[in-house]
Amino acid sequence: MTALQQFRGKWALVTGASSGIGAALAREFAAQGAKLILTARRKDRLEALAAELAAAGAEARTLVADLNDPAAPQQIYDATEGAGFAVDILINNAGLGQFGAFYLSPVEQELSQVRVNCEAVVRLARLFVPRMVERRGGWLLIVASTASFQPIPYISTYAATKAFDRFFALGLAAEVARFGVQVTALCPGPTESEFFDVAQASQFKRGVQPVDDVARQAVAALAHGRRVVIPNARGRFTAFLVRFVPVGLVTRVIEKAARPKP
Repeated sequence: MTALQQFRGKWALVTGASSGIGAALAREFAAQGAKLILTARRKDRLEALAAELAAAGAEARTLVADLNDPAAPQQIYDATEGAGFAVDILINNAGLGQFGAFYLSPVEQELSQVRVNCEAVVRLARLFVPRMVERRGGWLLIVASTASFQPIPYISTYAATKAFDRFFALGLAAEVARFGVQVTALCPGPTESEFFDVAQASQFKRGVQPVDDVARQAVAALAHGRRVVIPNARGRFTAFLVRFVPVGLVTRVIEKAARPKP
């Protein structure tokens, strides 16, 4: 059995599955024989993706949920694991960001990033990981970002939440490895998705990577038990370089390059 064949017949829950990396991850897991539970806010897009996967021979179910609501993780758990579906693969992909000067941005937008990118990730992991530990096996993919390797002015909250995600994944990976549970932090750079338009962050849309390529590398890394995957060479170089460059210098350079136009 190859590493990827481990996913065949397993239920994979993908958050933020209605577009971008989430949808691409769902397609990649379906290609490896997994059964999908797709969750996001947009019902029409979830149903369209589920129909696409079903037409290709995969089993896919949908569950509408908004992870900005603290009650959503429990609702997702109750409708899946709590209803008898053993979720062996949890993909914490849902996330959001906002570009602009922090002192001008709506505070609710900043707090929503913390709730979706951090709180929901912890809540979902705390619900599903204990069942994986009991079964002595499972996989958890947490989508962080190359933004997690340094502070980034004008997406300060987003970068900080992604640093949280990466460190949370690494710590949790060390805790649960002895129970046969694999945890991987996916750290993509700029990727083909709606993120830049939604976050109004076109300044960072350079060297965009195809989303299918990101998903393929992510699923392979999870299958092989890698704890961090940076799916493009530029991101790997940046993550290596910032280990040796003073943070103050990095943030000054980025601040000048990314400063919003008057």
